[in-house]
Amino acid sequence: MLNRMGADISGVGSNLLTIKGVDSLGGTVHTILPDMIEVGSFIGMAAMTASDITIKNTGYDKLGIIPESFRRLGITVEQIGDDIHIPTHDSYEIDTFIDGSIMTIADAPWPGLTPDLLSVFLVVATQAVGSVLIHQKMFESRLFFVDKLIDMGAQIILCDPHRATVIGLGNRFKLRGSNMVSPDIRAGIALLIAAMSAEGTSHIHNIDQIDRGYQNIDIRLNNIGARITRL
Repeated sequence: MLNRMGADISGVGSNLLTIKGVDSLGGTVHTILPDMIEVGSFIGMAAMTASDITIKNTGYDKLGIIPESFRRLGITVEQIGDDIHIPTHDSYEIDTFIDGSIMTIADAPWPGLTPDLLSVFLVVATQAVGSVLIHQKMFESRLFFVDKLIDMGAQIILCDPHRATVIGLGNRFKLRGSNMVSPDIRAGIALLIAAMSAEGTSHIHNIDQIDRGYQNIDIRLNNIGARITRL
């Protein structure tokens, strides 16, 4: 966008940008990419709530390994043009490595898996068949919401501040509603997904964290069948 406005920036797409100053910038027309974090959140939400959902205008070609990473959890992700269709999942089974060892899902700098979706992968894995190790390498304290999921009935072993092993319940035991506080934006959406799939009523406090990244999330989800009341 800046180059089309008259900037002189080279090295786009590499790890080194060279910027040369210019006297002025002009106007241009630019379309912002869809939010890949929101797209990924809706994929996980659809699978965990056993919902049939089509996500429109996803910018699929720019999602990197996000769709394939959900497929490793056993989730069917169907590309239809620039849309994503998630069919109803009665169950989904986590892959294993070729030697049968436990699957690991870890974040990495682009084009690796964005760390902002690891909380979604973690909560979705609680209702899968099988086990997975979630390894959050890039940020501190991002896994310190798993105690709230454990209170809801999830089977999770917090190995250390960066690793958690999730033992999928395979829908044999539904999560139960709980009273919880959202510690940050990424944990907040994970707790919301957990609450939507749980039996009973959940209360989530500090929802300003969720609002930071998901505009009007309660209205949009209620429009497709959720029952969320903002207090």
